[in-house]
Amino acid sequence: MPYDLKSLKVPRLAGAPLKSIVALMENNYSRTLLSPALMKETGASKIRSTRLNTLPTFLPKHAYGRQLSAERAKSTLEIFAEPDFQASESPLPSVMDYARAYRSGQIGPEEIADKVIAAITESDRKQPPLRAIITTFDQDIRHQASESAKRLANGQPLSLLDGVPVAIKDEIDAVPYATTVGTRVYGNDNSAEHDATVVARLRAAGAVIIGKANMQEIGIGVTGANSHHGHCRNPHNLHHYPGGSSSGSAASVAAGLCPVAIGADGGGSIRIPASLCGLAGLKPTWGRVSEHGAFPLCWSVAHIGPIGQTVDDVAMAYALIAGADPLDPYCVEQPLPHLSDYRNKDLSGLTIGVFSSWFSHASREVVQKCQLAVEKLKSLGVTVKTINIEDLDLQRIAHALTISSEMLAAVDMEHRHNSKVFALDTRLNLALAKVFSSTDYVKAQRVRTLAINEFNRVLQDVDMIVTPTTAITAPPVQQESDDSAESNIQVLTELMRFAFPANLTGLPALTVPVDYDEKGLPIGLQLMGKAWSEHLLLRCGKALEGLCERKRAAYSFNMLR
Repeated sequence: MPYDLKSLKVPRLAGAPLKSIVALMENNYSRTLLSPALMKETGASKIRSTRLNTLPTFLPKHAYGRQLSAERAKSTLEIFAEPDFQASESPLPSVMDYARAYRSGQIGPEEIADKVIAAITESDRKQPPLRAIITTFDQDIRHQASESAKRLANGQPLSLLDGVPVAIKDEIDAVPYATTVGTRVYGNDNSAEHDATVVARLRAAGAVIIGKANMQEIGIGVTGANSHHGHCRNPHNLHHYPGGSSSGSAASVAAGLCPVAIGADGGGSIRIPASLCGLAGLKPTWGRVSEHGAFPLCWSVAHIGPIGQTVDDVAMAYALIAGADPLDPYCVEQPLPHLSDYRNKDLSGLTIGVFSSWFSHASREVVQKCQLAVEKLKSLGVTVKTINIEDLDLQRIAHALTISSEMLAAVDMEHRHNSKVFALDTRLNLALAKVFSSTDYVKAQRVRTLAINEFNRVLQDVDMIVTPTTAITAPPVQQESDDSAESNIQVLTELMRFAFPANLTGLPALTVPVDYDEKGLPIGLQLMGKAWSEHLLLRCGKALEGLCERKRAAYSFNMLR
């Protein structure tokens, strides 16, 4: 079948036009009248008219065969502490840089805590403000740092991450912070009673949690706009977005507030901001990382994962947070996470698949830079194979229908009783979700079955599929003020073009920074692999990263200087 994804030409809405269309869509009568046109515009009419014989797949859980022994799997997680380990170089301090500085006595966690607190304050006074971290408690940060300093002084650090600052996306519980999910609907006085599993595992490794990172309201967008907490900005250019919805997680890392942060990805929300901010970001296999303690926004496409200065940072964080969790029933049955051959930069014997029509459906600069990155992979021994992937547009529609329907269900009560508290762009997206029926949702899950079968078919012949991470670089912030809203479906589509299949299918995907456009905005390459193959993606990402130029963000802090 021919390649069928298209660039959408939908006008941007803001101000009075946006208010008008929201009013129409929130009225049951006018929404009903508009439904046929909306179904055609969104593509949902296509899913209704397509004949499907497949059973629905409501959760993209993947089987697994042989796995490493527990002893070998554990040993591979300790490679970062080996004396001859060569850490990736980065323009700002990585986790390894912090670990070495602490152990050499160059600086301590308490001094770093003071620097981070000062930098967060300064970043919010900047014009325009960065707005990477929306809530932080100085006393709590200093207490964590003090405990870490004691462990380091006694020669008993919990891990290489002990004393290292880490930011947490605002949809993930972390004591003593409230989980607001980027909105004002839930208020700021409902502090989490328990850490999410991923936060608890980071704390057990000694990480210093520095606060809650900004995000797009309820995760229903991918630019980083937020009318409640202020639009998050891209440290490479503060007049551009960082990407979303894990906007603050990426911006905090790119700005040097921390070397690694935790994000969540329902439709590219880790990979898109990581790419636009010049960072590495991993969306693991569905069910690989526990969702316990995360707000249930879009459970069948949701993934928690790390964003880091380097692939090393991402791999280290992944090794700490991945693995079975009895508190999450979908995260129990899985092979042991590992990082086999992570240090091996010889990629001979590996094959990557490139669907040329899809790969080239991006801006000229993005395509050129990503093609050069593929050539660098070939120089490492990789074989490139031409592939074809069918029904991508049907998959796009199925993903959009699934995630919007699940998000509407997640906030349904709040939306019914406090709809006007949500920002206009969020209200429009939720109103659009009301156009879909339960039959549409089930049919989308039948398309998900097709998608899983299609990608598994392609991945029988290649080890991974390579695309640009986004079709464009970071879009400019066009709103007049930080509390204004916009709807820009055209930009959203360009940013999500290569991201949605990994969410719909539950397959792992990694973005690696590979270059910059003529404005100095970062460009990322996406590696998408077989279920449970995070170790292979990370190995290839580390090898590629070493051949690519890295630049420090224009607005950033070096905490070790």
